[in-house]
Amino acid sequence: MALTGRAALLAALGSLPVGIWDPSWTGILAVNAPLAVACACDFALAAPVRRLGLTRSGDTSVRLGEAADVTLTVTNTSNRPLRAHLRDAWPPSSWPPGTEVAASRHHLTVPAGERRRITTRLRPTRRGDRQTDRVTIRSFGPLGLFSRQGTHKVPWTVRVLPPFTSRKHLPSKLARLRELDGRTSLLTRGEGTEFDSLREYVPGDDTRSIDWRATARQSTVAVRTWRPERDRHILLVLDTGRTSAGRVGDAPRLDASLDAALLLAALASRAGDRVDLLAYDRRVRALVQGRTAGDVLPSLVNAMATLEPELIETDARGLTAMALRTAPRHSLIVLLTTLDAAPIEEGLLPVLPQLTQRHTVLLASVADPHIAHMATGRGNTDAVYEAAAAAQAQTERNRTAEQLRHYGVTVVDATPEELAPALADAYLALKTAGRL
Repeated sequence: MALTGRAALLAALGSLPVGIWDPSWTGILAVNAPLAVACACDFALAAPVRRLGLTRSGDTSVRLGEAADVTLTVTNTSNRPLRAHLRDAWPPSSWPPGTEVAASRHHLTVPAGERRRITTRLRPTRRGDRQTDRVTIRSFGPLGLFSRQGTHKVPWTVRVLPPFTSRKHLPSKLARLRELDGRTSLLTRGEGTEFDSLREYVPGDDTRSIDWRATARQSTVAVRTWRPERDRHILLVLDTGRTSAGRVGDAPRLDASLDAALLLAALASRAGDRVDLLAYDRRVRALVQGRTAGDVLPSLVNAMATLEPELIETDARGLTAMALRTAPRHSLIVLLTTLDAAPIEEGLLPVLPQLTQRHTVLLASVADPHIAHMATGRGNTDAVYEAAAAAQAQTERNRTAEQLRHYGVTVVDATPEELAPALADAYLALKTAGRL
């Protein structure tokens, strides 16, 4: 229970003339006693808060950057009308900064024995699960002098999924895949491809594609056409250690890696390949295996939603061992990790041969565009020193990439905006070369 501002204002206005004309306890009592009686009556006529029935419905998941509507149904089981202010409390990251007060507070009037619905619109600013805290209701009497207040626990969870902004690149990558897959006039030939069909020889065809047995049975020269093998296994390995927490722009590196992994998963599942996910630092943070083509993307998105960078050093040996257990047959292992010299040279390089001798390995890393901008700086002493530091960082990064290529690893090093399409292009290039 609590006094309202209206009651305090009336008490002040009533006490002011008493203090000027006849300051005494009797005068103050004469003014405030009727006000106290009015407050008591107002409190008695206010609808009780504890007896209200509250239930929730609405969205349970939303992509980062979009809005989710959660509806709260308030049932007034008393015989008095409910006039109330309601606060629907959620974590601060459920709204953009500065908008949480307006979004979480509602004015409510519910006649006796009826129910009303109010909708809280969430606009989360971070991935993960957002769980409601509590609902606080302040019920006012008809005079607005006194109020009852209480809280209710009404559990609800909204899962904030990765935004998958790179899906805009999917149509163009699928067009290239259709060309590569033989659904247009472009067909490919190479090691590790599957026979598709026979057609008549035209000038310019590779003579090694001629099928001499088929040619002997007909009057024209026949050549074989090929398509990339299907049902290849792809394992996406997300490094969730401390290096994934480094911010590039407004987001951690992990977010760019998630976006790139989703585009590759969408493309590979359309190509008929099987896609699994492993997120690891010193233990398994997420593992998705054995999903069908239609279910793999929703499963990956749901598993990635709650992933957060861990401020610990990644155990490269444990990661390698887990990857080998997850991919027992020849697979494409896509490592989404850092290209920083120390973690690679001290952690990954000693165990990398275990992966490359059994699998095709592709490493994708998020580059900081600010370093490239620093490298072009001139004009004053500070800019020159920054440019020298940026050039040194780029040189070390390139040297690390060359060390990885020496082991047969395909390296993709790109800015957050370019990483997803670059990784998809690397996957298509491996298919074209018959390495999958």
